[in-house]
Amino acid sequence: MTDILWIVQRLNVRAVADILLVAVVFFLLLLLVRATQAVSLLRGLLVLAALSLLLGTSSQLPLFGVVVRTAIPALLVGIPVIFQPELRRALERLGRFNEVIASPRRGDFEVMVHRIAEAAQRLAVKRHGALIVIERETGLQDLVETGVKIDAGITPELLATIFFPNSPLHDGGVIVRDMRIAAAGCVLPLTATQFEDVRFGLRHRAGIGVTEGTDAIAVIVSEEHGMISIAHNGRMIRGVDPAQVVSALLALTQPSLARATSGLWLPSWLRGRGP
Repeated sequence: MTDILWIVQRLNVRAVADILLVAVVFFLLLLLVRATQAVSLLRGLLVLAALSLLLGTSSQLPLFGVVVRTAIPALLVGIPVIFQPELRRALERLGRFNEVIASPRRGDFEVMVHRIAEAAQRLAVKRHGALIVIERETGLQDLVETGVKIDAGITPELLATIFFPNSPLHDGGVIVRDMRIAAAGCVLPLTATQFEDVRFGLRHRAGIGVTEGTDAIAVIVSEEHGMISIAHNGRMIRGVDPAQVVSALLALTQPSLARATSGLWLPSWLRGRGP
């Protein structure tokens, strides 16, 4: 308490302005990397750096302290190399300052889920393959930029048009962000997991792959069998009944709503988190 009072007594206008300026700089830097997969990696690096510095300075481990002090310059050189794509996009976004400071819209998940479920049901009946990825906390901006930006409201008709077999965008994935279709025709990472089931095509592998490193949810419609599948956390449940797609998506996007809704269908891997 004494230390805090000592600091407060020595604060002046210049010191407050200095602190606010540093806070604004860090805030803008975080905004620049927002909606990219670099956020999770950056968070991990910061935690690792904090623990290393804490152990190196507070403990009686001189050798470990030397290793930490030697590794810091290497990290300062390596971070720009690791984050090169993100840094390039961040500099590009500086020219669109209104995009940087804009607050993300929070869509109505329930309305969004019903529209996606309706589109999946229509596509399944016609056996039109589809891959719809719902962005959550982990940003998918890197994947959005691999496709064609749309930024349009979600409607079953628009999704059916995108995944129509003769559409130039039907082979890629659609990424949904804040109740809007951010982009279509996106190139998604394929899972490296080997499956014995030969029915796992590229759409299913991409659906699993995009959920392995993020908290996104993928809805896949099989072109061959007209079957609806849902992937989350690197796992997939196949053969979801069209009438239960809404329940499954709500269980993933709004767990509190899922618990409060009577009769809400939940697959076993959602209930027990088991295999």
